[in-house]
Amino acid sequence: MKHKGRKVNKLQGIISISAKGTGYVAIEGVKEKGQDPEIDFKHLHTALHGDMVEIILHPKKYGRQTAEVSKIISRGKTRFTGVLETENKLFFLKPDDTKMYTDILIPKEYLNNAKVGQKIFVEIVSWKDARKAPEGKIIKILGRPGDNNAEMHAIAIEKGFDSELPEKVELEARKIKQDGIKSADYEGRRDMRKTLTFTIDPSDAKDFDDAISFCVIRPPRPSGTPPSQGETDLYEVGIHIADVSHYVKPGSALDAEARERGTSVYLVDRTIPMLPEVLSNDLCSLVPHKDRLTMSAIFVIDKNAKVKSEWFGPTVIHSQKRFTYEEAEESIKKATSPLHKELAILNNLAKKLTKERFAQGAISLEQEEVKFVLDKDGAPIKVIKKERGDSNKLIEEFMLLANKKVAEVLSPKNSKGIKSAADNEGVSIYRVHDEPSKEKMADLAFFLRGLGHKVSLRDGIIPSHEINNLLNSIEGKNEEDTVNRAVIRSMAKAIYSTKNIGHYGLAFKYYTHFTSPIRRYPDIMIHRLLSNYLAKKKIGKERLVEYEKMALVASEQEKRASDAERASIKYKQVEYMGHRLGKIFDGVISGMTEWGMYVEEIETKCEGLVRMRDMEDDFYVFNEKKLELVGQKKKKVYRLGHRIKIKVRGVDLERKTIDYVLV
Repeated sequence: MKHKGRKVNKLQGIISISAKGTGYVAIEGVKEKGQDPEIDFKHLHTALHGDMVEIILHPKKYGRQTAEVSKIISRGKTRFTGVLETENKLFFLKPDDTKMYTDILIPKEYLNNAKVGQKIFVEIVSWKDARKAPEGKIIKILGRPGDNNAEMHAIAIEKGFDSELPEKVELEARKIKQDGIKSADYEGRRDMRKTLTFTIDPSDAKDFDDAISFCVIRPPRPSGTPPSQGETDLYEVGIHIADVSHYVKPGSALDAEARERGTSVYLVDRTIPMLPEVLSNDLCSLVPHKDRLTMSAIFVIDKNAKVKSEWFGPTVIHSQKRFTYEEAEESIKKATSPLHKELAILNNLAKKLTKERFAQGAISLEQEEVKFVLDKDGAPIKVIKKERGDSNKLIEEFMLLANKKVAEVLSPKNSKGIKSAADNEGVSIYRVHDEPSKEKMADLAFFLRGLGHKVSLRDGIIPSHEINNLLNSIEGKNEEDTVNRAVIRSMAKAIYSTKNIGHYGLAFKYYTHFTSPIRRYPDIMIHRLLSNYLAKKKIGKERLVEYEKMALVASEQEKRASDAERASIKYKQVEYMGHRLGKIFDGVISGMTEWGMYVEEIETKCEGLVRMRDMEDDFYVFNEKKLELVGQKKKKVYRLGHRIKIKVRGVDLERKTIDYVLV
């Protein structure tokens, strides 16, 4: 193909657009850092952040490769929130999304009774000329800017999660709830109602996905005969998961909505459930003192936490106790607390499972988290740190065990009966985590060495035991969170896939998500696959494409939900600091750029920017290689992880930014 007398080099990719309106297209095969083709504003030709585009490369003369968009193949996003404004009798949306570089015109016939100054949700309906603004129509009026409900709704709905479910979905759920558990539902289920069963969840949880059952199995011996030397008890541990797939059937409106949403969304002040609350908080929730239908993984485990036998299938349970994490923590430690003996044994087994995981090469990736305490209007009044004790780790470890074992069972076998990821017989969904790229590992090693830590690269990767040793050595130190964040950023993103490559971070060859079907659609898919496996029904390879598409959608929705959750936290952090202008805090340097340094307030994790132009005691220069700011006269150096005093200078709620200055 010719283009003005020259050969045209056309490529396709997803475009990313910076807040300054410059585009970058990630091209497969381009490995070098900073070599994605750059597209300036006038060559975007209506392309928006996240669009799949076709681009034409410009003849390369010097510097970075430039290009222009020749075609929009598919839109990544066409709906935006913001405030309705007017000028010269024209109405337009000023978008909240900083990557949306143009306002959206709203013709009068598309105003939908919205008033100027209101927070609205708009869909682009036409954009043919890049020299003009796109036209849109108002889909929903969200409320008044700055109002908590309006802002939280805006954050969620822009990521594709409306807080309201369609009426037909609610009607289906109400009908299922009305029918309740029928006598026929008990048939074919293993009855676990007389086995000690309990749940452990956060104090504010309403949807209980999982329960644990526990009993001691003593080796049979004649009555009155003492145990022989070396004889020990075995433990039966059941991981019981809400049988959501019993109620949510393929082809139903409920299933279609859950599949599209992919996940529940947990904002600072609310949960936007994947399923209607009559199911998520009631009939499917494993509440105490009520029969509940479950899918279970039941293991017989010895004192060294080795699995001696396993069983999978439909069950019915009757939870005797609902623990909060705090209550379970007390029961583990205090002999007079409820179920102390049972929880202490489970805790001991969980610690051994954890030790085994790390011996196999798992990586410890824990970041300190905070939680806002809100007043009745949703305003943040206090920040508390989330405590993560043995009770949290106990539940986590047994959920990991169930997920791993279910993945192993659903993995195809080769002719020798050995599980083989290469064998493509049948279909399954895996939760996979690829090895980190050598480029990101090299960057991490450089960063860590700059902080004075010795790390080695083997085949381009820092060995997991070295990362764990480092993270343990800096626990409680100023740089802990910064290093944790850097390690996490160097890792690949875990996704759902029909192709099993294992889970690098957990050091599992087989892993899936089985334990949270109330809030994650992939878990519902796994329950259905497990039911088919138990019934000896195979999912043919002809459905592989369909399942891979579902896995891809689930991965995308998970990312959108995570973005919404982070945005809601960021909004509350900015709101919190907005009431503390001029106040002084302790902070840790969390990021470095050519325009300044990002600082995280220690107690609340509120991150803001100290601009270089506001550092008036010297002229500072950014050293990109060492990620540090160096004063040219006094030679003062600011590095990542340094602890400094900061003062809140200003906030911008619209852009969700905080400005700090040094004290």
